[in-house]
Formats: sequence, C-alpha cells, structure tokens
Amino acid sequence: MKRILALLALVVVAVGLSAQTVPSSSEPQLSPAERTMAVARKLLEKNSKDFEAYNALALALSRRARETSDVSFYLQAEDALKKSFEISPANFDGERIQVWLLLGKHEFSAALEASQKLRQKMPDDIMVYGFLTDANVELGNYKDAEAAAQWMLDLRPGNIPGMTRAAYLRELFGDIEGSLELMNMALQSTPPNEVEDAAWITTQMAHLKLATGQIDEAEKLCQRALSLFPGYHYALANLAKIRIQQKQYGEAVGLLRQRYSAAPHAENLFDLAEALQLAGKTAEANQAFAEFEQKSLLETNRADNSNHELITYYADFAHRPDRALEVAQREIERRHDVFTLDSYAWALYANGRYSEARQQIERALSVGIRDAKIFRHGGEIALKCGDVASARHSFQQSIELNAPGSKPARLALLNLNRQATRH
Repeated sequence: MKRILALLALVVVAVGLSAQTVPSSSEPQLSPAERTMAVARKLLEKNSKDFEAYNALALALSRRARETSDVSFYLQAEDALKKSFEISPANFDGERIQVWLLLGKHEFSAALEASQKLRQKMPDDIMVYGFLTDANVELGNYKDAEAAAQWMLDLRPGNIPGMTRAAYLRELFGDIEGSLELMNMALQSTPPNEVEDAAWITTQMAHLKLATGQIDEAEKLCQRALSLFPGYHYALANLAKIRIQQKQYGEAVGLLRQRYSAAPHAENLFDLAEALQLAGKTAEANQAFAEFEQKSLLETNRADNSNHELITYYADFAHRPDRALEVAQREIERRHDVFTLDSYAWALYANGRYSEARQQIERALSVGIRDAKIFRHGGEIALKCGDVASARHSFQQSIELNAPGSKPARLALLNLNRQATRH
C-alpha cells in the first residue's frame, strides 16, 4: 500500500465515530480496528437500522485495510457504507468516510472535489481539512495542502491528525527535524490502546531517521514499532531498507518475503526483487521482476497502481525506456507530486530527452524535498545537460544524506572525478 494509507492514520480519533457509537472492547488479542469491527457488528445485531453503526463498521474496515495492507477491506467498507446511506441518505459522517475511501483507493481528484463540497456543508470540521490536505498533497498542490493542514491546527491546536499531516509536509519541504518533532509530539499524544497508530508514527520516525543516515536510531524505532504491532508491514519495509544499508542483504530478503506474504502487492514484489538481486540471487530476482511486471501492468490504468515502480523497472532494469515513458506520461496526467515528477523526469532521461527531464526534476526539487534518490537523479540529468557544477552539487547532496539512494550518487561522483583527473 502507498504512503496515502499512512497519511490517513488516526482519523478515528478525530472523527470520533468509534468513541461515540461503539464502546471499546476488552479483547486484547484483537487489533484496534478489529475491536471496533466486532462491537459495531454486535450493535447491528441488536438494531439493523443503526446507520451510525454501519458508519463505524465502514471506518473500522478501512482502518483494517491500513493495518493489514489488504485492500479487500475497502470493498467491505463500501458495502457497509452503502447500507448506511440506504437508512440515512447523505448523512454527513457517511459522506466523510466515503471521502476516506476515495483517498484509500487513490481517487485523489474525486476525493478533492468531494472534500470541497463537504467543507461547504461543515466549514469547521477538522477531518474535512485533513482530507483536503491529503488529496492536495497527492496531486502536488502543496500550497493548498499547507493551508488545509494549518486550518486543522488552528481549529484544534495539537490534534494528532493535524500534526502528522503537518509533519509530512515539513518532510516534503525539506525540514526533517521539524517533521520529527511533530511526529514525536503526535506519538506522545496517542492513546495507549491505539497500538497501530503508535506503530505507524514510530515507523514514520524511523523513515525520517533513515532518510538522513541515522541508521542505528532508525533500527531501534523499527524494532519498537514491531513490538507494538508484530509483523507490521510498514515497519518490515523500513527495517529491510536498513538491512540493505548495512549490506545484510539476506536478512533484507527475509523481511521483504514476510512483508510480501502478508501484503502481496506489486510494489512490494518490486522491492523484494531488488533485494534478491543485491543478495546475488539472480535467477530468483529475474523471476520476481517478471512477476512484478505482470502484476503491475494489470493495475497500471487504475488509480491505485504501482506505476512509479514500473517506471523504475523499465528504465533501470528491463532497459525499455519507451515503456517507462509511456507509463510516466500516463501517471503525470493524473498527479504532479514530487515523486511522480521525479519518475517522469527519470523516464525522460532514459529516453535521451534531457532538457525536458531537467525541467521536471527541478520542479520536484523546488518543493524543497531532501531525498537521496531524487538528488542523484538531478545530478545525472544535469550531467547530461552539460552542467557539471550542478551535477557535482546534486551528487554531493545525495551523498551527505547517507541514505538509501546515496550509493549510486557516490559512484557517479567518483566517476566524474576520475574523468576530470584524466583530462
């Protein structure tokens, strides 16, 4: 599942459906989402016309999708929400959950339009601004996203959904320390029984530490997340990245196998294929890449897709730049976030369209993001455009992060320096 599922974290606390319509269960073996699902179903057994219980069930099923990375829970949530509307057409809580489902399915333009309509109905609802933030972030409308996130914090200072969204925006704008500070504040405010929310925030903090080369601290945070929510797919992914940084490729493969077994999505298979290649398991890697391509192509025209990974596969592994650009052009028509701009730039680069590639990578970097892979792409593109000074600077920025993606930049700068010495 993509980052948007993580950005939807903690929505129940803000929406308040669980707290208002379903009391907490005391069954410790169940996850927070499962507890809410169980109690909502008990309420529906008593009263099948309780639309609020259907809303609570739909929201809990959506949370379960995030907990497990199993998108089938979204279909169940849609069924529950349909029953809510049959009983109480156009009820506001149901409409709000409907937007959440749109975001979970990556229907970002539709989610933005629906959120704007909800804001007209309820201009001081905190989570409507959360949804406006999420949709605008994914579409690349960062000024609008920032304004919406600020509204969340103005309406209720210190609220957890507002802090996590503001933290992600700070990361995109290059303020990693500010992002960590907000995430830590959100973690301290998370109720003890919301273990998956706490695990997600902890995993995100590990991601931020990893992105700035703080490997030991990132590992401790991943282990803490896994102790909070065993087998958590987000934490497994970050811990695998840490193992790759430590050159423990076999362990990374094991972690990514576990993740893919729990969440058999195309993008997760791509990560596993990369790790298998690093581990020297060439035959298995080639098979995994081939299976990834098949799975990814099946979803490439859907909103919830693995197109970013497919572009990388065609550009860097299959050496099919034409296919990379075809996919990139399709995706750039839908959204203009920094990661899509980077993917589009890299596809243009692979096709020798260096000036166009530079325009796109500069658009991505102008947001302020400090990402080792994007810096390295910027350096490679600048080099092809004949701007050696900018290339050196971009490579150096990538290297200084000492993060996943820094190694290729280090090799590129080394080659550049060797060429300069020869001349």
